[in-house]
Parts: sequence; structure tokens; C-alpha cells
Amino acid sequence: MNLEGRKIIVNKSVAELVEMLNKPEDYKTLMPESLQSFETRDNGFKFSLKGMPEIALKIEEVTDSQVVLKSASSSLDFALRGTMAPVSDSQTEIQLLFDGNFNPFIKMMVEKPLQNFINSLTDNIEKL
Repeated sequence: MNLEGRKIIVNKSVAELVEMLNKPEDYKTLMPESLQSFETRDNGFKFSLKGMPEIALKIEEVTDSQVVLKSASSSLDFALRGTMAPVSDSQTEIQLLFDGNFNPFIKMMVEKPLQNFINSLTDNIEKL
């Protein structure tokens, strides 16, 4: 299952974003309003949103062109990738991409909430 967020322009340099996205605690500011809990872990974090099960993510990779967050659970196989491209010295274009391997039943249940989550993250990133 592949989902895409819209492309946005953020008023931060790629270097500023890379620095921020390397710190698990900084992801809390990007979370939707429905956030119920947030806890940092070694190189990652776990969180829960209203009406959704707890999700644990680990920061897999942060480079000048992308950040990759992967599921920390062996039972769920997915990655959330943020692609970054400099627009200027102080602006960066970002797009969120979700790749998950789910069975058809799970896909049907999670597709809409995940798209809403990606849209909310995109909105919050845009406010940076």
C-alpha cells in the first residue's frame, strides 16, 4: 500500500530540517491534535492517537534528501519517508510517502486513517 502527502514548501533550510528530524523529541510538535501519548525511545519514538493503536517508529535514515521512519514492530512492515529538496537557502520542498505491506483486510481498515495522519503531519510541517 502506497500513500502520498501533498508537496509543500517549508521556510527552513535542508540543514535545519535534517538537524530537527534527527531528534526523536522534535517529532512531537508535528503530531496531530488527536495525540494522546508520546514517548521518546532510543533513536525513535512511540505515540498513540485517539481511536488508533499505539505506533512505534525508529529513525532509520536522515540525509540531505530524505528522512526514513520505519515501524519498530516486527508485526507491522511499513516505512514513512519524507523527501526533501532545496528550493533556496531558506526554503525546502517536502513530500511524505508511506509504503506498507498489509493484507487486504488490514489495508481496508487503515488506509483512510493513515491518509488523514499523513495529511495532518503535512499541515503541521508546513507551519514550521
